[in-house]
Amino acid sequence: MKKGGRSKRLLQFLWDAVSDVVEPIDALPITPLTEPSLIALAEPIDWDEDVVVSPTETYDALVRSIGRTVGFGMFFVRCVEGDRDDLIARLRSDLPRLKLEQMVLDSELADGNLYGRVEDFVNQDPVNVLCISGLEKSFDPYVKSGYGGVGDYYHKDMVPRVLGHLNLQRERFRDDFPFCFIFFLSTFGIKFIARRSPDFFDWRSGIFEFVPDAEVTRKLTQEMYGEIEFTKYQTWTHEQRIDRIRDIQALIDEDQQTVNSKVRLFVEKGNILLADQSYKESIASYEKAIEFKPDYYPIWSIRGIALSALGRNEEAIASYEKAIEIKPDDIAWYVRGIALSALGRKEEAIASYDKAIEFKPDYGEAYYNRACSYSIQGDFDRAISDLSEAIRLEPEEYRKLASTDSDFELLREDSRFLRMLN
Repeated sequence: MKKGGRSKRLLQFLWDAVSDVVEPIDALPITPLTEPSLIALAEPIDWDEDVVVSPTETYDALVRSIGRTVGFGMFFVRCVEGDRDDLIARLRSDLPRLKLEQMVLDSELADGNLYGRVEDFVNQDPVNVLCISGLEKSFDPYVKSGYGGVGDYYHKDMVPRVLGHLNLQRERFRDDFPFCFIFFLSTFGIKFIARRSPDFFDWRSGIFEFVPDAEVTRKLTQEMYGEIEFTKYQTWTHEQRIDRIRDIQALIDEDQQTVNSKVRLFVEKGNILLADQSYKESIASYEKAIEFKPDYYPIWSIRGIALSALGRNEEAIASYEKAIEIKPDDIAWYVRGIALSALGRKEEAIASYDKAIEFKPDYGEAYYNRACSYSIQGDFDRAISDLSEAIRLEPEEYRKLASTDSDFELLREDSRFLRMLN
């Protein structure tokens, strides 16, 4: 196995460690709101003067506004996806004289031409009110995922085609479509439009926010987080991962999130980005989690794994050592050993694997990697002993790995090595 192959093998060991690292994060409770200090306060939004707080008052105000609108109007409705269809059904029932239809954008508008989609839709089926959802899918290619807040996540370096199109065509929308538009968006979607397309946003007739309460937010977060293992994310397409990230970001931005919930969601987002090989973005998401819980040791370990995946092993070691400083465990010592090994610091790597095995005496990966380090150093007796233990713990996996691993090149003719493989 060439050097590139060894790097690939070490990376696979890191991937195998991810599930073990996030296990204690899975155990982090999603704390019910019992005191204000537990709330991770949402970033202030600049449209407060448009917003009615009570859900009932909000809905009544929306119905009145639609009913009073003559000709073109544009409303933004902030809600979670699960509430959207219920709201549309209620509007249809409470506005029986108006023909209300829904247009769902299932994928990115690559050409940005929302005008054309609307024109085709209403030519086939004239409406008084058109509800549009899924516009966020056209923002994804322009989002630097993982940052959040008012930083790079909403940075005005590029305007999505669909928003550029809306800016340029807004007069045509007003002149050619004499009916109400209702854009159903997440908090993220509204923030994105407000910051990246303020001219279009200023044409709004009103904003109506249906903010889920703390209990609903908690349940939605529980459904979202930890539902899928990291290895499953690795099998997903890029588009599936982006869809999931968007859903998670929408929950992160909800007003009633607790600190623990935000930590879990940022870690989950980081894991998806890690599976997508968007390493810098995954690190940024883990660092957002660390901002909320700097003393929560598993996040430092998984951040280190992302740094190692980028080849930034010195930084990764510092991250692993931070985890060890907070709470030593087998995983942090083990992944530290991998990073040291990648830097050629075999003695230190062996010492790190020693510590991992102290915490977990049946740690097959640690025995295997320590065997590799011993073999490279020419300490064949210890290499054979550790490899034998790894094979005893997981025979099929480590026989297969050792049969092609260049770290054991000098052991190929050793009868003990041959017997273990056979």
